[in-house]
Amino acid sequence: MVFEPPRRLVRALGETAPAGDDWLARLPETAERTVARRELTVERVQVPGGRSSLVVLVRRTDGTPAVLKLAPNRARPESERAALAHWAGRGAVQLLESDAGDSADGALLLERLHPDVSVRSLPEAKALLEAAGTLRRLWVEPPGGHVFETVAERTGRQAEAMRAAAPAAPETAPLVDAALTARAELLAAPPDHRLLHGTFRQSKVLAGERMHWLAVGPDPVVGESAFDLARLVRDRVEDLIANPSGASTTRRRIKRLAESLEVDLERLRGWTLFRAVESGVRALRVGRPKDAELLLEFAGWL
Repeated sequence: MVFEPPRRLVRALGETAPAGDDWLARLPETAERTVARRELTVERVQVPGGRSSLVVLVRRTDGTPAVLKLAPNRARPESERAALAHWAGRGAVQLLESDAGDSADGALLLERLHPDVSVRSLPEAKALLEAAGTLRRLWVEPPGGHVFETVAERTGRQAEAMRAAAPAAPETAPLVDAALTARAELLAAPPDHRLLHGTFRQSKVLAGERMHWLAVGPDPVVGESAFDLARLVRDRVEDLIANPSGASTTRRRIKRLAESLEVDLERLRGWTLFRAVESGVRALRVGRPKDAELLLEFAGWL
């Protein structure tokens, strides 16, 4: 089988690949080698798939359906492996290999969920409820001696990138200043210290057999719960922007999510602001002006 990476993956990795990176060029060969090593039968490549990995629907030697996920080292697949092992299927997709083996291939063998059925397919109110319930199960104490990135470390890198991009987009300066100020205040006294999904949103929650809904695709980080919940607040941002009452709907959403998950409302608002501005500035930097416009308008409501 020819393992052709989906266009979505090619486009997304092309935005972030460092000079000289040849992971995409080597991907078909890497996939063939990984499939052969594990003696898997390939059904198909999942399309459109993810933005940081190749997802292949496979079967194991005993006929069990599974998913093979291949990601470059910069997507931190071993960090994902460690988080999934720690969650052990509680709220998240089950890791089927406990041993990393040859970790150089960045491969994860995972429980097969229903890849085309996410929480996003539900009506909005129900989707938020189910997504929030899934997220709650993931917020656990991190393992002792963990090597996960912290919220302070990750947002520190992001803050530096935001400052560096500021001269090229002076119109974003007020929002960037507000986001950086919010970050500094939030990091001064974090209320809890949990293992977080890191990139949680409705499309990251898929239907399963073992449980109704399970999270996939974490980029794990350790920090306060409000940071994780902040990305969920802006789900379906295009619909919020198109709605004349989008700003008031967003404020109600923040209040509802904060109350249902027992997270401080102002801390949630602050992290929502930071994450929306960071994503908007990054979208500008990589040449996605429409996405940037949506995100920065949303941030302006906060």
